[in-house]
Amino acid sequence: QVQLVESGGGLVQAGGSLRLSCAASGRTFSSNAMGWVRKARGKEREFVATISWSDSSIYYADSVKGRFNISRDNAKNTVYLQMNSLKPEDTAVYYCAARRLGIASLQERNYNYWGQGTQVTVSS
Repeated sequence: QVQLVESGGGLVQAGGSLRLSCAASGRTFSSNAMGWVRKARGKEREFVATISWSDSSIYYADSVKGRFNISRDNAKNTVYLQMNSLKPEDTAVYYCAARRLGIASLQERNYNYWGQGTQVTVSS
């Protein structure tokens, strides 16, 4: 089992930045691919970023490419999502996800463990 706890959400003005953190506990974190998914009210869930176990593969959704940066610190069992140039349409609950395999993927069905989510609100 892997337990995931997100933090770092909050209210920010458009153009601002936030950094989300996801602390993992349980089985070996360093072998898992990790990702971030968001769910905005009235919209489908969107997988925004993923990182492989070794940092060798990183992918982003087109909607956040160039603005968001995913990274991980295996020594701290933590994955981060640095969000810059935030827009009101980035408002959503952001969830951290872990995959048993170490291969990065933007497909939700490939992930096995999920956090409870953290709210990000971007005001215009």
